[in-house]
Amino acid sequence: MKILKLLTNRAVYMVLMVLMEIILLTGLARNFAGHLAWIEGVLRLFSVVIVLQIIRTSRHLSSDLMWILLIILFPVPGTFMYLFLGANLILNRTVWNLVKSTADSRHYYEQNPEVLYEMKLSAPALRGQFRYIADSAGFPFYRNAGFDYYGLGETGYPVMLEELRKAEHFIFLEYFIITEGKMWDGILEILEEKAAQGLDVRVMYDDMGSFMTLSAGYAKRLEKKGVKCVSFNRISPVLNAVMNHRDHRKIMVIDGKTAFSGGVNLADEYINVNSPYGHWKDNVIRVKGEAVWSFTVMFLTHWNALRKEDDDFTKFRAASAPASETTDGYIALYGETPFGAEIVAQNIYLDILNQANDYCYICTPYLIIDTEMTNALILAARRGVDVRILTPGVPDKKLVWNVTRSFYKGLILGGVKVYEYTPGFVHAKVFVCDDQIATVGTVNLDYRSLYLHFENGAYLYGSEKIADIKRDYLDALSRSHEMTERESTFGPVKTFGMSVIRLFAPLL
Repeated sequence: MKILKLLTNRAVYMVLMVLMEIILLTGLARNFAGHLAWIEGVLRLFSVVIVLQIIRTSRHLSSDLMWILLIILFPVPGTFMYLFLGANLILNRTVWNLVKSTADSRHYYEQNPEVLYEMKLSAPALRGQFRYIADSAGFPFYRNAGFDYYGLGETGYPVMLEELRKAEHFIFLEYFIITEGKMWDGILEILEEKAAQGLDVRVMYDDMGSFMTLSAGYAKRLEKKGVKCVSFNRISPVLNAVMNHRDHRKIMVIDGKTAFSGGVNLADEYINVNSPYGHWKDNVIRVKGEAVWSFTVMFLTHWNALRKEDDDFTKFRAASAPASETTDGYIALYGETPFGAEIVAQNIYLDILNQANDYCYICTPYLIIDTEMTNALILAARRGVDVRILTPGVPDKKLVWNVTRSFYKGLILGGVKVYEYTPGFVHAKVFVCDDQIATVGTVNLDYRSLYLHFENGAYLYGSEKIADIKRDYLDALSRSHEMTERESTFGPVKTFGMSVIRLFAPLL
C-alpha cells in the first residue's frame, strides 16, 4: 500500500507535469514556425562554437564527450538543449546558494602548519599529496585521535545508536537515502527523544535518493516531531539541470565530538535486514576528535544553503581535548562539490594510484571510468603494483552492472585484477595502499560520484586502522571470483551496445 500511495501521488504528478510541459513546448514551436529558419541557422553556428569551447576548456573530456556527440549529430536540438540546461544551471537559486555557502564556509577549514610539517617529515615522497588535500582542496589534516572501521553495516549500526544516545547538544544527519524500517526507526526514536530534551536535531536527505522511500511531505512530519528537516534539491517536474546534481553524502555528527560516514545509507538493506541483492557488503567509519569539525562544517554548509540558520559555525565546534602523547597517524575529512574548481575525489584517487609502490586495493559498486582513471590503473599495474578492484557479484541495476563489466577486459589486459563479490552486492567505496594510505567514503568510481554529485570521504595516513581496512578487504576478496579475460569478453552486438551506452555514462 505504501508503494501504491507513492505512485498515485508524487510520481504520477511528476509524469503529468512533464507531459504538460512537452505539450506546451510543442505548441510554442508551432507558433514560432515562421521564424525557425533563422533560429536554426543561429543554433548551427553556436553548435560549432560550443563544441570548440568544450574541447578547449574541459577538465574531464570523457564525460563531456556525450555533449560533443549530441551537438555534432543533432546541431539544432543538441545546441538548444545544451544552452537551455546551461542557462538553467547558471540562473538556479539553489546553485547560487550552494556556491555562496561553500565559499563563505571556507575560512572555517584551518590547517595547523605543525601537523602538515610533521607529515611531510614522516613521508617526504607523499608531501605533494598532503599539500594538495590541505592547500588546493582546502581540507585540513589532523592528528588522528580516534578512527574505527566497521566492515559491515550491521556491525556499525549498534555503535551509531550507542553514540546517538550519548548526545548532549546537537545531532546532524545528512544522507542520500532514508527508508522507513528497522534501521531508520531505531535512529528516529532517539532523534525524537533528544529533540524533546531540547537538543538541536537536524536531518537532511536527498529528495531524489529518497523519492521512492519517503513521501513528499516527510520533512514536515519530522518537523512536527521536533526534528528540523530539509530535503536536499527537491525534485521538480520542469526540465532542470540542477536535478542531475544530488547529495550523495553520508554524514552523522554528534556534539562535534563524534562523526560517522562510509557507504551505508539509512535503510534496512544496508544492515542486511532485507537482502534484495544477496549479502550487502558495506562499511561504516567512526571518527572522533578535532577532525570531526570538517564534517560539521560540511553539513552546516549545505544546511545553510537551503535553510539559512547559522551565522557562526564555531558554536558547534567542540572544545579541543588535551593533546595526546601518541598519535595514530593523520586524518583529513574531505568533501566533493560539482560546482567547485577542484575535482577533489578523482585527484585523491589518482594521486594514490600514481604513488603506489606495492599494492593498491580498490572497492567500488560501480566502475564507469574515464580514460584518465583507466590509464592510471593500468600504468600502476605495469609498474609492478598489485592493483585489485572488487565489484558486486549481484547487481542492483542490471544496465549499470553490464556497463561496469564492459571495462573489465581492458583493465585485465593491462594487468589489473578484477574480482566480483560472489555472495551479493558490494557498496563500499575504499582505496587502501601500501599499508600507509586509505580512503573510505561515499565516492564511487563512476561519473556521477566523481563529477556530478556532492560527496565526502576520509583520508587516512600512517594509522594502525589501515590494517583493519586491508584485512576486511582481503576477507571479502576470499569470497569473490577473479574475472578472466574470456569471461569479460562480450559478443559483437553487446560490445557495440555497451559502447553506445558508455557515451551516456554521465546519465547512468
